[in-house]
Amino acid sequence: MLPFLFLRNFTVFAEPEILCGKSFALSSVEKLMVEKDKYPITAAVRMLREKKIAFTPHLYAYEDHGGTTRAAVELNVSEHNVIKTLLMETDARAPLIVLMHGDCEVSTKELARALKVKGLLPCAAATAQRLTGYIVGGISPFGTRTPLPLYVERTIFELPVIYINGGKRGFLISIGPDHLRALLPLEEVNVAIKASI
Repeated sequence: MLPFLFLRNFTVFAEPEILCGKSFALSSVEKLMVEKDKYPITAAVRMLREKKIAFTPHLYAYEDHGGTTRAAVELNVSEHNVIKTLLMETDARAPLIVLMHGDCEVSTKELARALKVKGLLPCAAATAQRLTGYIVGGISPFGTRTPLPLYVERTIFELPVIYINGGKRGFLISIGPDHLRALLPLEEVNVAIKASI
């Protein structure tokens, strides 16, 4: 294992590929982590820059089906502060985005009631990618290909900082939750239920 120093959630190696006279092969994620200014420039990042919203990028080793638990562990933050971006559609097939705490689930019954629709289902992965321009596991609410209605769990705004997808798998950004209001038209909802284990 290489000695390392944590600096703003980026691992900085003394000499990235040569340490103690030995050569090491670095993965693509580790190479990005070598310099703190190197992170993916996604549509989400472009939107944040355009709106002059300060954010901190965080790269981590993405794992299929790892979800917010994996991200929270990798970044050493509370899963409650890691926000999931969920694409859903109504019974009339109208798509929408829901932002929810990582350690909670959406009560689709309560959300359907709030939206005055019969029911809600998750969007298919292909539909989500077509609407947002992002791959599932890397969906950000910022810079989506198609503007979609956005519903945000009310208690997210009580947090000092949130970690939300930056538009690529293994890439989160941290911002103050109030920036959500500045960036996107949204509606607050109260639809969180504790995730079942």
